[in-house]
Amino acid sequence: MPAPETLRVHIPLELRRRGGRPRILPPKHVEAAMGRGQDPHLLRAIGRAWGWRQRLERGDVATLADLAADEGLSDRYVSRLLRLAWLAPDVLERLVVYREPSTISILDLCAVAALPWGEQPVRVFD
Repeated sequence: MPAPETLRVHIPLELRRRGGRPRILPPKHVEAAMGRGQDPHLLRAIGRAWGWRQRLERGDVATLADLAADEGLSDRYVSRLLRLAWLAPDVLERLVVYREPSTISILDLCAVAALPWGEQPVRVFD
């Protein structure tokens, strides 16, 4: 009877606390090579903006002031963040689907949303 062959696989993982919870993470040199990924705050802001846009288009709220009152936020904040709902489709795809990290803040991304769609990817990713 032949001896069974054993295959041993070693995966170097670390147990670290992030945000008060233990997480299994790859080693630091692998994590740095993988990149940081997308900022969850940015994804949440884009999601909120799209939700607000849909509410306005459906007629659930008539004005930005009504929307801000429903959300418990200031009119200025809602009007600034709502611009994210009109980002170029290729920018949204790279941010949301491919989770490509951007080099600018949410506030700067709101300003970029006012630019023509052809200019937005250059400003966001380069």
